[in-house]
Amino acid sequence: MKRVVVGLSGGVDSSVTAHLLKEQGYEVIGLFMKNWHDDSVTISNECPWLEDSNDAMIIAQKLGIPFQVVDLSEQYKERIVDYMFDEYEKGRTPNPDVLCNREIKFDVFMDIALKLGADYVATGHYCRKAEEEVNGEIVYKLLTGKDNNKDQSYFLCQLSQEQLAKALFPIGDLTKPKVREIAKEADLITAEKKDSQGLCFIGKVRLPEFLQQKLQPKEGEIVQIPNDFSQYTKSIPRFENKEAELKYFSTKFYYIKEDGKVVGKHQGAHYFTKGQRKGLAVGGTKEPLFVIETDVEENIIYTGEGKNHAGLYRNVLFVSNEEIHWIREDLALQVGDTMEVEARIRYRQQLEKATLYQFKEGLYVCFDNKQSAIQEGQFVAWYKNEELLGSGVIS
Repeated sequence: MKRVVVGLSGGVDSSVTAHLLKEQGYEVIGLFMKNWHDDSVTISNECPWLEDSNDAMIIAQKLGIPFQVVDLSEQYKERIVDYMFDEYEKGRTPNPDVLCNREIKFDVFMDIALKLGADYVATGHYCRKAEEEVNGEIVYKLLTGKDNNKDQSYFLCQLSQEQLAKALFPIGDLTKPKVREIAKEADLITAEKKDSQGLCFIGKVRLPEFLQQKLQPKEGEIVQIPNDFSQYTKSIPRFENKEAELKYFSTKFYYIKEDGKVVGKHQGAHYFTKGQRKGLAVGGTKEPLFVIETDVEENIIYTGEGKNHAGLYRNVLFVSNEEIHWIREDLALQVGDTMEVEARIRYRQQLEKATLYQFKEGLYVCFDNKQSAIQEGQFVAWYKNEELLGSGVIS
């Protein structure tokens, strides 16, 4: 009998995951990951992890499986929280959930599971796994979840073949309503429980407040850049080759204070990210202002009026070689190669047509349509026919 360790989070998805595995005849062990108990960074008065670990324990009792709480808060602080503060301080936008899967659930947590003699680790992600023989070797594929509203493959875009080999995603073929239905039929207390928002395992985090506890406020100016700013309308040079063209279009706009007018004050450029609308508190414009760039050196936030402001859009982005990650190592591009794919730069985004170009310096992702708020530090993930092939950190 194969042994599976399930990351029980106290939510409905992981509860049903454990239930289904048990029905399929696996020996199931439930582990709850405690990833946060740093009281110096308070998040809210409620303590979600206590409630969640309690729910997880009740589910384990109901299913008659062994249960344990593992404390990973030290690794979580080191690998996720410190990285987040560090990235925000540099004016980049990290994605802690992607990292949490790569560094915590499928690394630290997986090690614990394997020490418990597990053959597999299972999570309640809405995605699927398949395998295929390529040149006599088994290759694992990460496929999108069947429920389009819920597909979570993006969060797993940094997994490796070794990690996928040991992973199971039992609810990837189901829709969310179906998962709730199964939970009800099995009489699981989490059947009606609301989905958790916020960072994985930190609970109900409001990011600016979270950041303000570590990054000191520093008053600066909000500058509005007009829609007809000269850089948006300048004529496009002639390029000697494709690489020069892609480099040109992947370069973001740079602003100085004199390019626009000062319209307000803020408490720290590092609290803001590109594309953000909330928290600017500047009135008097017909359409809302959006952050189009932050300058953490000069502590200036550049904004533009309306969500169609030219400063928000680009159609090419660059990923440096050390940040490229192929789940399908057998399909990795060599210098000079191109590949037509579909890609996204954030979790809830529809897949968009794009072409990958691999050069000596790194990889360009060229979208057919311009994308809003391409932000350094975020992950771009590329797909072909429902399969996530690889990803990279936007430079």
